[in-house]
Amino acid sequence: MTPPGVVVAGASIAGMRTAECLRLGGYAGSIVVLSAEDQLPYDRPPLSKQLLVGTWGPEQVRLPVAGRIAELRLDVRYGSRAVGLDVGSRLVHLADREPVAYEHLVIATGAQPRTMPWGVGVPGVHVLRSLDDALGLAQELRARQRVAVVGAGFIGAEVASAARGHGCEVTVVEAADAPLQRALGREVGSAIGRLHAEHGTTLLTGTTVTGIRTGEDGRVAQLELSTGSVLPADVAVIGIGARPTTDWLEGSGLTVRDGVVCDTHCRAAPGVFAAGDVARWVHPVLGPVRLEHWTNAREQAAAVAANILDPRQPAPYAPTPYVWSDHYGHKLQVIGQPDDQTAAQVIEGELGRPGFVAAYLRDGRVVGAVGLDAGAKVVRLRRLVAARAPMAEVLAATGGR
Repeated sequence: MTPPGVVVAGASIAGMRTAECLRLGGYAGSIVVLSAEDQLPYDRPPLSKQLLVGTWGPEQVRLPVAGRIAELRLDVRYGSRAVGLDVGSRLVHLADREPVAYEHLVIATGAQPRTMPWGVGVPGVHVLRSLDDALGLAQELRARQRVAVVGAGFIGAEVASAARGHGCEVTVVEAADAPLQRALGREVGSAIGRLHAEHGTTLLTGTTVTGIRTGEDGRVAQLELSTGSVLPADVAVIGIGARPTTDWLEGSGLTVRDGVVCDTHCRAAPGVFAAGDVARWVHPVLGPVRLEHWTNAREQAAAVAANILDPRQPAPYAPTPYVWSDHYGHKLQVIGQPDDQTAAQVIEGELGRPGFVAAYLRDGRVVGAVGLDAGAKVVRLRRLVAARAPMAEVLAATGGR
């Protein structure tokens, strides 16, 4: 019998990257990856970008590591959904198969879309998380129908952009006063909202959806709004955020609170780590945090692998968050963790226009930055944001105003 090695629950980017880094780092034991899906591992950011727009097909979203599974000696078990965990016995329980024993477990089960009580199971109502979700939605967008997007976060904004690219009539319904307000603040979010309006997307801010009306065929036909009006829609996309996939950990003994609670080393219990969207760890600077970003998934996976490989000298995981989003052919980049309570100061260009860069200040120091089509300028700010540099230093380094 093969002795227990590393079991990775989830064939996500975080899960597959952990497995890859372990093997490249010299780990010689068995590595079992439990994939809830029955297909090769794939990347998620392109689902709401290139695949939904139509410039990429399913094969192009496959993770590069998917072609190296045999070379890396990874035992990827498709259709193996984890349904329970026994930390004491170090066993992962599966839905239809025998439990899998582990020496080290990496929880990388990601997150799943939040839904609305009125749209579950109604034809024409979509969420966007999996490859199948994206393929089904892309097919509907190609019909150039009336599309209602509920939620103006990163996913909702990208879906609206893709739908407009297909020639759809698009309306975005957002409860906050501006798109991306939680992530960028009201001022910057409003500026990004103007970009959407310029491309023909209708924004209904300060509005929520209270119900749904279907047609004779049972498909979505109208959304009922908190304003008392109704919004005609042939397709509705729910983009109101995601919640970590932790239901299967109930009764495991792990602390679960908006994610798997971990220490600074991403360790949840002896022999148990978490990485990616599902992990809530103690950032040495930011405190307890959970990030749903592609860059974080890759970086955290590498950190977890390193701490498994060298348990005597585990390193704290202290990244500077980075995320990007595509809107109507423009790239929005965000560094750090700006929010609605942080003042933004434009240091280059005009707010909301291509080329602009803004820094977010707290107590006179830069804690975040955002830019549109600003490329390397925003990336260079990552070091300064990590150092909580004073504004004067940021301006000197960027040549901003």
